[in-house]
Amino acid sequence: MYMQINNLYKSFPTRSGELIVLKDINMSIEQGEYICAVGASGSGKSTLLRQIAGLDRPTSGEVRIDGQLITAPGHDRGMIFQHYTLYPWMSVLENAEFGLKLLGVPKKIRREQASYYLSVVGLTSFAQALPKQLSGGMKQRVAIARALASEPKVLLMDEPFGALDIHTKESMHEFMISLWQRTNITIFMITHDVEEAVFLANRIYALGSSPGTVRKEIKIELPERNFAVKRHQIFHDYRDELMELLREHGREATN
Repeated sequence: MYMQINNLYKSFPTRSGELIVLKDINMSIEQGEYICAVGASGSGKSTLLRQIAGLDRPTSGEVRIDGQLITAPGHDRGMIFQHYTLYPWMSVLENAEFGLKLLGVPKKIRREQASYYLSVVGLTSFAQALPKQLSGGMKQRVAIARALASEPKVLLMDEPFGALDIHTKESMHEFMISLWQRTNITIFMITHDVEEAVFLANRIYALGSSPGTVRKEIKIELPERNFAVKRHQIFHDYRDELMELLREHGREATN
């Protein structure tokens, strides 16, 4: 397995005792897969992503990527957040090459790599523009180009399209499918949007809440990856199964 999460458990001390956020999380992800973890508030989605990113350490259990134990952030993992985190005083190209600059990559090489990935995300003509001149979807594509420029093994995405309007979000969904198919990069994304997960992922982990646990793993097999597929019964069936899983757990949690 390319990325392995084994018996992951995360808790935090509180005044009223131990707060368990993640419990017995096990996931196996192959190279080149597009995986979504779907859950409501309280399912520990962001906490899980922080463990994979190396921004936080599990209470017990482990995360391994390509056999290597994850104990800290590294350039083998690119991170995309919901908010674009672009530097407003830097050009699009300067933002795209910033991660490489931090890694000490020589200017000529980092400029070439950043320029290449700007072409991959379709923003070559905006290389000298400032972030304020871009739409929300374009800003997110700059953030993706910046993450890809370091050529990570895994792209981690934290509800990356949650701040976008519906039309921009749909455009970004199509863009992500195209990007994934062209680059064959491994993507691990968290979201609360069930339809988004079904459209993008080839496998979904449905998470329960309080504490976060894996309720079910669902393999998504759609006849095509464009918006026409949303009219297919199979798309509705996957969506309804996931919605019912999340509703069931919500009912259990309140009983």
